[in-house]
Amino acid sequence: MKLYELFGKRKTVFSCEVFPPKKNDPIDSIYKTLDGLKDIRPDFISVTFGAGGSQVNQTTRDIAALIENQYHIPAMAHLTCVAAGKEDVDRLLADLKADGVENVLALRGDVNPDYPPKTDFKYASELVSYIRARGDFGVSAACYPEGHLESPDLVSDIRHLKEKVDAGAQHLVSQLFFDNEDFFRFLERCRIAGISVPIEAGIMPVLSARSIQRMVSMCGASLPAKLTRILARYGDHPDALREAGIAYAIDQISDLIAGGVDGIHLYTMNNPDVARQIAGSISSIRKV
Repeated sequence: MKLYELFGKRKTVFSCEVFPPKKNDPIDSIYKTLDGLKDIRPDFISVTFGAGGSQVNQTTRDIAALIENQYHIPAMAHLTCVAAGKEDVDRLLADLKADGVENVLALRGDVNPDYPPKTDFKYASELVSYIRARGDFGVSAACYPEGHLESPDLVSDIRHLKEKVDAGAQHLVSQLFFDNEDFFRFLERCRIAGISVPIEAGIMPVLSARSIQRMVSMCGASLPAKLTRILARYGDHPDALREAGIAYAIDQISDLIAGGVDGIHLYTMNNPDVARQIAGSISSIRKV
């Protein structure tokens, strides 16, 4: 099933993201995560694309195939411009097709200093167009409610997003954010610009002060006053911060669904217990 076909058939699409095990960890370690996620039956699961090395990229393909064929949940494999040239893309698409994986998230990706970037594709829009021309794949793309770090302004950011959609992206997944008003304003800009494809809101639960500060520095998401107070009060108390962070994510999701969001994409950080807790708390909300 192409992922864009899910929207309109369900009240609110709910999906999850996982990442491959670290380079020296066995791929079997992903089973614990997937076993935990299967019980909540997300509408699909996306698998991130490792930076550089072919072994990591092969692992992305293997996990996507596992999700699709063993867990019988639609899978979306990430693919980045900086880590894949045309030959790499052709090979990966052929492998995914053979495995029954029909969906790809086309990204530019971040440059890893340990791996020289590939240069066949400069922008994600070029990768989107290339994939759409080479097989019957559902193609998704990323979007940034507060603007991409490299965009000079929000107008330019929406213009580049429109280029990805015009190139063939059928579904968008947002970068993480912590202020829902930022997302609702972004959604309004998209619709005014003629971007009508489904847009999922990316939500990452705050489980540790260190990890969230790292993610914020990487993606440029802002911390609203409410979340800043939570970090200040509970940052040195892991169990308390975990509870408060999960509660904050549930509150975010409840408000987004009330606002008519197309879908929720949960960044699980391979923590199935947290994903299960959040999914259980919103199960009735999603059906309304």
